[in-house]
Amino acid sequence: MSNRKSKNNNLIHAECLLQVQRTLRERFCHQSPHGNLFGIQVQYKHLIELLKRTAIYGESNSVLIIGPRGSGKTLLINHALKELMEIEVSENVLQVHLNGLLQINDKIALKEITRQLNLENVVGDKVFGSFAENLSFLLDALRKVPIVEDLISFDYGNCFNFLWTFGDRISSCPVIFVLDEFDLFVHHKNQTLLYNLFDISQSAQTPVAVIGLTCRLDILELLEKRVKSRFSHRQIHLMNSFGFPQYIKIFKEQLSLPAEFPDKLFAEKWNENVQRLSEDRSVQEVLQKQFNVSKNLRSLHMLLMLALHRITASHPFMTSADLMEANQLCSMDSKANIVHGLSVLEICLIIAMKHLNDIYEEEPFNFQMVYNGF
Repeated sequence: MSNRKSKNNNLIHAECLLQVQRTLRERFCHQSPHGNLFGIQVQYKHLIELLKRTAIYGESNSVLIIGPRGSGKTLLINHALKELMEIEVSENVLQVHLNGLLQINDKIALKEITRQLNLENVVGDKVFGSFAENLSFLLDALRKVPIVEDLISFDYGNCFNFLWTFGDRISSCPVIFVLDEFDLFVHHKNQTLLYNLFDISQSAQTPVAVIGLTCRLDILELLEKRVKSRFSHRQIHLMNSFGFPQYIKIFKEQLSLPAEFPDKLFAEKWNENVQRLSEDRSVQEVLQKQFNVSKNLRSLHMLLMLALHRITASHPFMTSADLMEANQLCSMDSKANIVHGLSVLEICLIIAMKHLNDIYEEEPFNFQMVYNGF
């Protein structure tokens, strides 16, 4: 009887740990809009006011959010959009999310815009020879239609044919464009996508907010003159300005279980353990090293993720030793790890290949040449 009870307890314990790992991994891997913002409250206030002016008053805007990787750019925009969608008047706001790594040219970007706005239907077989002709046709047609229609026209030549399915500021649905990896869109031919987005944001037709996310401080220097003249030159900079005491608070919040966790007793024990960890001197030393190297939350999430992997049914709570081991893994040289464990022969062949690479200036070479070098 006692054995059966212990087995049941172990199963319940294992289920709790699976739920803990699922909850925390989702928090570490995804920029959830449900957490708190740290050190970027002023920037958040600026951004949400700008979005509200677009959603409520129909005012077009454009802004660049600039900061190093892991500084919270995506978290900031996700929080702002979540709050915006909770406003009653924002129920008709449309969102379009583009990424410079995925939409590598304007044709792909236009298809993605069409998909996200649910406008896949093509209006007839009409094909336009230029952007200006296409835009004027769409605007003329839309002024006659007070509701959103499924409109798109696309020339598969080199010209870029943009779409708009909205009339004036009063009857139009506000559209928020979020361009992640904004600096990659700069390299598109003639910067046509950026030119048209900024041009629409300057016109009196449709309320549009164009938000670019980038880690390049010199991004304005990369814009063409005609594109730069249509940009509002609003910039929001994120620089991780919080100190170490706040970093400890972030550590506690990121590792704590939420109040809605199914097993309240286990969650209470877990959170008490997290509180003790945050007060432990060795843990604080680990966090201080991490803070001195990089203050971005992405590196903290990586540290916590590695420590979380060590949690098992026989080791249900995180310890300072787990965090110290995780810190050692984070600080290892990845290239040295690849070479570690190779035989003398393999290392000699790698050295021979390195010499050939230097001699022939990255020209291709074959195994016979490597053998001769060896």
